[in-house]
Amino acid sequence: MKKLIALLGLLASSPLFGQDYLPSTDRISTHIKTLASDQMKGRGTGSKENDKAAQYITKEFRKLGLLPMGSEGYWQPFTARVKKVVVTDSLRKAKNVIGFINNRAANTIVIGAHYDHLGMGRQGSSLEPNPEGKIHNGADDNASGVAGLLELARYFSKNGVKEEYNFLFIAFGAEELGLQGSRYFLNNPTVPLDQLNFMICMDMIGRYNPERGVGVGGVGTSDAWPGIFEGQEASIKYFTDRAGNGGSDNAAFYAKGIPVLFFHTGGHEDYHKPTDDPEKIDLKSEAGILDLEIKVIEKALKLPKMTFTTVQ
Repeated sequence: MKKLIALLGLLASSPLFGQDYLPSTDRISTHIKTLASDQMKGRGTGSKENDKAAQYITKEFRKLGLLPMGSEGYWQPFTARVKKVVVTDSLRKAKNVIGFINNRAANTIVIGAHYDHLGMGRQGSSLEPNPEGKIHNGADDNASGVAGLLELARYFSKNGVKEEYNFLFIAFGAEELGLQGSRYFLNNPTVPLDQLNFMICMDMIGRYNPERGVGVGGVGTSDAWPGIFEGQEASIKYFTDRAGNGGSDNAAFYAKGIPVLFFHTGGHEDYHKPTDDPEKIDLKSEAGILDLEIKVIEKALKLPKMTFTTVQ
């Protein structure tokens, strides 16, 4: 009996025992409701609410034990430009939020999602007929992707496994203004670009349509991807596409010759409108999408560094 109690005590102290590191609908919901609340006023670039969103992500990275890998702690500040024709503050302060898992490996996997949105409808890109002054909450675009980013950061920091690659988690700023955060990072990398194996991008993964499934772009950007997806089962429906140069921040990495995958549940009637609200997110399906991503990444972890392929 004493040996059994001692064994249970040892297991309880293990990082694998009772550790809630798998994707959780409750945590996904909390992240999305926080980032896409009316109090965040749409997280427009340069706003104090956008800064609050960056602080929230920073706090989560710190809680998970991720190392700061920005130019100023977890943050990589830059100046973003609003390209709308009529705007009084065309230059705005922005930042990427960057956390790192150092497995002392030669190469690194990037997992990214943008956290900015359209704010109060004054920076352009809204599809609302009269957008100015209306909160664009951006629950799907892209609080859903940031929730996924934080859940994957939790998984790979808390699963008790020292992986064969390092992980770089980046919440990009100013994506809605033209991928400005990801381009800034790639022109000012905090990890050498030649050490990056591939990049996973999540942008709008919260409005799952069971007839369509989740799209996975970028499968043509490395000869390794088709084999990784071959026979891959999932709790949700998915389909793959070869193109890597469209959609979101993945396009900036593709332009630099880095293999990518882009996860996206597709467009909907609330895209870039004030009606993109948290209660419309399919939490269970988002958790299923993240489970698929984990399986894909873990297969890739067993392979040598990928070779980039240009999609014809």
